[in-house]
Amino acid sequence: MRTKSQSSVNLKVIFTCCSILIFLVIFFARSNISSSKPISKTNLSQEKEEENQATPEGCPTTQQCTKLPISLSDALVHYATSNVTPQQTFDEISVSKRVLDKKSPSNFLVFGLGHDSPMWASLNHGGRTLFIEEDKAWIEIVTKKFPSLEAYHVVYDTKVKHSDKMMELGRSEECRSVTDPRNSKCELSLKDFPADFYETKWDLIMVDAPTGYHEEAPGRMSAIYTAGLLARNREDGETDVFVHDVNRPVEDEFSATFLCKGYMREQNGRLRHFTIPSHRARGGRPFCPVDVNRRR
Repeated sequence: MRTKSQSSVNLKVIFTCCSILIFLVIFFARSNISSSKPISKTNLSQEKEEENQATPEGCPTTQQCTKLPISLSDALVHYATSNVTPQQTFDEISVSKRVLDKKSPSNFLVFGLGHDSPMWASLNHGGRTLFIEEDKAWIEIVTKKFPSLEAYHVVYDTKVKHSDKMMELGRSEECRSVTDPRNSKCELSLKDFPADFYETKWDLIMVDAPTGYHEEAPGRMSAIYTAGLLARNREDGETDVFVHDVNRPVEDEFSATFLCKGYMREQNGRLRHFTIPSHRARGGRPFCPVDVNRRR
């Protein structure tokens, strides 16, 4: 039988050992917490920043960013399996492509929906490419095959056989005034198109429509004039305008007159390239720049 003094000593020893054990447990627990990475607002933001660097902006996942865009894959399959030749030659297309290489993604307005439309949309990947087309049935055929293409149906009330008269009208003061085409008093201006046509700041405009190869066709008189007006009426910057089929009288004369020889940068084959600055950004600009050759 143990005495009272022995029991008291044993209790003290047990109490001391338990205290030391609890101290060691607390000590090691704190050490582990301090050595681990603290969860703070700063570290969370750093982790988020690292994730953003790993995944390009605007991409939910890296896989989605490296995946070939549908519009581009559709175009590749189309041109690899089609025997149809695009409306423009390789050299002509290269003129516009060089500008798109610098400006895309951009706002690109194209008069005409054709066999080359998937190509233009693909070259402007990430931007907006809007096609303006006169043939409603053709729009349905093309957009059914290429659902990603954006196209508007429009109606022209002009004819190629009236082009001489329209050229005379275009020389009036009303047609030299820079304003929103919807408010223009010039009879050449296209006024009844969708609102997007007028309210978007177009970086590039391609005039390759409407039909213009016979006397009863709408012709491109108003399309060329309005393209120039859209470019001049933008708030700032400049617009690259391309006109195809300049081997024909209407495209030749109207582009030289209303897009101006002084703004022409290049002609390759049947394609002309003009760069037209905003006339609103700097008041007092003449409709066409002064011809340097005439001043000599």
